[in-house]
Amino acid sequence: MRSVDTNVLARYYLRDDPAQAAVATAILDRGELFIPKTVLLELAWVLQYVAEQPPTSVVECLAHLIALPGITIEDEDAVEEALSHCRRGIDFADALHLTSSRRCDEMVTFDRRLIVRARKLALAPPVRPAVK
Repeated sequence: MRSVDTNVLARYYLRDDPAQAAVATAILDRGELFIPKTVLLELAWVLQYVAEQPPTSVVECLAHLIALPGITIEDEDAVEEALSHCRRGIDFADALHLTSSRRCDEMVTFDRRLIVRARKLALAPPVRPAVK
């Protein structure tokens, strides 16, 4: 099994370099790939903030990727749950941090927006303000 870096997946989806996109396509078509969730996190960031794709397109891209045959995603349950949270208005990075912390009693943050959204959606673990 092989693992891929973010740039391979970015070339596959953005097709901004035809030669690299062709190589990336061949790699993904071959299958038997492992994708760490850190690569997914970085891919989401690249798509949204570098390629300026809207959050809905980023979620669709990630959902497409994890559904490809021959792809193994690290902690796939957490990633799928994070995508579900994204569809309900939570940023992918925040959603992935939260779902990866599902065995914890709570998540603490200074991000008021995350606190409000997570509370509104009744996400677990509860997100609370960071205090002493």
